Amino acid sequence: MPRERAGTRTRSRVPAEPLPCPRVLAPEAHGPEDVAVDAEGRILTGTADGAVRRLTLSPDHELVRSEVLAHTGGRPLGLVPCPDGGLLVCDARRGLLRVGPDDGSVRVVADEVNGRPLRFCSNVATADDGTVYFTVSSRRHGLEDWLGDILENTATGQLLRLRPGGRPEVVLDGLRFANGVALAADESYVAVVESGAYRISRLWLTGRRAGTRDLLLCDLPGFPDNLTRGPDGVIWAAIAAPREPALDLLHRAPAALRRAAVPVATRLRPSPRRTVRALAIGPDGRVVRHLVRRRTPYRMATSVCALGGLLVMGSLLERGIAVCPLPPPREATGSHPQPVE
Repeated sequence: MPRERAGTRTRSRVPAEPLPCPRVLAPEAHGPEDVAVDAEGRILTGTADGAVRRLTLSPDHELVRSEVLAHTGGRPLGLVPCPDGGLLVCDARRGLLRVGPDDGSVRVVADEVNGRPLRFCSNVATADDGTVYFTVSSRRHGLEDWLGDILENTATGQLLRLRPGGRPEVVLDGLRFANGVALAADESYVAVVESGAYRISRLWLTGRRAGTRDLLLCDLPGFPDNLTRGPDGVIWAAIAAPREPALDLLHRAPAALRRAAVPVATRLRPSPRRTVRALAIGPDGRVVRHLVRRRTPYRMATSVCALGGLLVMGSLLERGIAVCPLPPPREATGSHPQPVE
């Protein structure tokens, strides 16, 4: 496994900016957990009914078409467009899938690693040479019990790599709820979210640090979820929910106590807070935008991406995607930046 470098913990300091109130489009799309944009500027997402959908917006950001491209027969989560117009889809129940560009056919690309069935595939990114990186959030709990894994803090998440013509291999193990994944614009590293640890880890792929692991960001203000890299090289990270002090305390408790808390919390199933938060990470690995909206009608935004002057969000729970104008960056004021919190 990759060596871990010490002394690389990063807590970015940028001022928070208000996010405009989002509005909901395509309410027929229930649970659009991830959102991505294809080469034509259309929005792609997977929903709770197993559908992979494509949404087309007008120049003034109104929905003009919502169409189903395919049904995976499972629960599609993270997805990424392919150069030929097809899609790679992480399905929480079926593994890594490919949706054909023309007929909506669904083919299993990988459903096991090292002889063990893949479960809870979460997010995916592709390199220019066709290499695929994708995550398994947990090897103990499935999607229906994602909260249980966060509470128990199993650290059984994985980052997998699939080279063209090869078989899936584990490149990072022991991750605390592995989630979003994205490659740097120059493909020098791959970033992977550890939602249960409030951090984004980084595996270096090239240069003198190749094969080592460090932290891109840590001590985040909430649970990071999906990552999406735009054509400008900026990686957008959705913060699905704020930090919970009680959970931080539970994570320091013995494993037996954490396991005992799972059925209680699962039965109560607390409602997500109505806060939307997104971070933009520049090509140099620093946070360049920190957008926050509290008391929003849209809950648990698990993904975010930029589409021109628009910010597009998806949610594991909500009906429809949410959109709002992307505020222009604040001009430098000379004031001392505040912590991301």
